[in-house]
Amino acid sequence: MGFTGLFLISFLVIHATVNGMIFFNDNGAMFNEWAKFMSHNWIVRFLELGLFAGFVLHIIQGFSLTLKNQKTRNTKYAVNPGNATSKWYSRSMGILGSLLLIFLCVHLGQFWLETKVDLYGAQDPSYNLYAELQETFEHLWVVIVYLVGVVALAWHLLHGFPSAFQTLGINNSKYNGIIKMLGTAFSIVVPLLFALMPIALHFHWLN
Repeated sequence: MGFTGLFLISFLVIHATVNGMIFFNDNGAMFNEWAKFMSHNWIVRFLELGLFAGFVLHIIQGFSLTLKNQKTRNTKYAVNPGNATSKWYSRSMGILGSLLLIFLCVHLGQFWLETKVDLYGAQDPSYNLYAELQETFEHLWVVIVYLVGVVALAWHLLHGFPSAFQTLGINNSKYNGIIKMLGTAFSIVVPLLFALMPIALHFHWLN
């Protein structure tokens, strides 16, 4: 679970970087250039297979771990200690993960699948993904769905980032503070970048 989590965290860095290209405010020229490279480079396409495998494995592991925890605790605690022993988001990883799965399905259906059809089906060299983003995020409900997904991602990462290192045995008092600090920063900065994209496009902050 920790290994696949760190693998997906590395993907988030790349995805957030490519998305961030819209803030060059050049009518999507830089973003489209990067998107075309990512879509047509066969090394990237091959790595995408590993990415999907990572997603599927992480999801299966998550549901399996949630069910295992429920089975090992046949009776509820007489007294709920609340945040005294753990944070609410660490106890809600199953719910947060389910929200992320719903968001992922929406995201793949709106962009990944449609993009691949346009790029490889029509073979249109002038295909403009940035224009598609603008059109999609004109709808407020889409922006809201994305923001809910991003918030769920932030809470998921807040627990998942340091837990991944602990699961892999990197649990030392010398490094735990640094890992937690980096995890908190990552859980804020990356989801914020993802949130700014639909907001900026919906409210026409960019050219």
